[in-house]
Amino acid sequence: MMFSLNNMVLAGAALLLACVFFQPRLMAAPGWRATVTPLASIIGSGFLVAGPILAHAVGPLAWLAMLALCGLSYWFGAAIRYNIRYVEPSLLAQPPRYQVGLERLSELALALAYFVSVAYYLNLFAAFGMRLGDVVDPVWTRVLATVVIAGIGLLGALRGLAGLERLEVMVVALKLSLIGGLVVMLAQVNLSAVLDGSFSWAAQAHLQGMQQLEVLLGLVILVQGFETSRYLGSQYDATTRIQSMRWAQWIACAIYMAFLLLITGLFNGALPPEGGETAIIDLLRPLGLLVAPLLILTALASQLSAAVADMNGAGGLLAESSGRRLPVRLGNLVTALVAIAITWTANIYEIITYASKMFVIYYGLQALQAALAAWRRGQRWHAAGFAAGVGVALAIIVLAKPVAA
Repeated sequence: MMFSLNNMVLAGAALLLACVFFQPRLMAAPGWRATVTPLASIIGSGFLVAGPILAHAVGPLAWLAMLALCGLSYWFGAAIRYNIRYVEPSLLAQPPRYQVGLERLSELALALAYFVSVAYYLNLFAAFGMRLGDVVDPVWTRVLATVVIAGIGLLGALRGLAGLERLEVMVVALKLSLIGGLVVMLAQVNLSAVLDGSFSWAAQAHLQGMQQLEVLLGLVILVQGFETSRYLGSQYDATTRIQSMRWAQWIACAIYMAFLLLITGLFNGALPPEGGETAIIDLLRPLGLLVAPLLILTALASQLSAAVADMNGAGGLLAESSGRRLPVRLGNLVTALVAIAITWTANIYEIITYASKMFVIYYGLQALQAALAAWRRGQRWHAAGFAAGVGVALAIIVLAKPVAA
């Protein structure tokens, strides 16, 4: 009876939300379209992976750890928003030499980060895809990831990715509908547990002290993606990009927090050594027949759209950094080759940490750019806050470790 109710709540909530998110007026609204791009990047399958990893690392405090990660990303986002408002106009005028240099270094760091993130997204895509056949063998996951990376890389090299990008708004609408349905169903499950007296925070931390901090610092990629607003200047003005980045981060934080709060009590074991990245499926499968298929569908849509966006971003940045000597299409192919190399030399947890570090290098450079700009403008408190962000970025680069290390 309970399983049938869960299925009905999940399906009903997802359908109702789909009616909202697929409204033509909403999908065509410029503000929403500007918000969708960073939101699509932030909410990959990170919210699915975050639960098992954080429950393993900090147990019942998983929601607090996620809140800290969201706060950290908002801090770095503030630096990038400051740069949109003040540094971009300077770069178009007569910028100081250091400002141009920092921007070039930032672009290079972001391109390298995209290499690793493509590997992350598509390895996760492969892991969830293999669960359709209940396969958790990491070798076969790598084989499938390699095939998908190579396919997207060849498509980008031969025909470009513009056609796939047009699907972005629809994929995000589908993703938000499914996530919303899951959250509503989990809320109903938790409420029922509270009412019948069976509710408890079952999760136990399996790491202690410094180990917890090292793992948490390696999870920045779970909340990465807001920086894409920085590079939408050809489509939206500065005010729209700044506001849309804020909205994307607020919405993503709300989703992460709701999901973590509602699933933490369901964790009662260690992170599985194999298939751990898809542990959320085994955790939630008993709640209803529709849960596992919808989780896999959500993950596949999330990872594929995010990987396409980041591969295109990497190709574009490589072209920009090379003064257009390297075509975007060749940049896409280079990105695919590097992502395949990473796939076969690191496991998913190592890839998550490497990607986090690469994005943090970019965020640190952007924070330094913002600190120097604020100092020149006489905004000492802003400069101090952004400079502190540089220090946090350095700490993450030095201390972050994979969860399985």
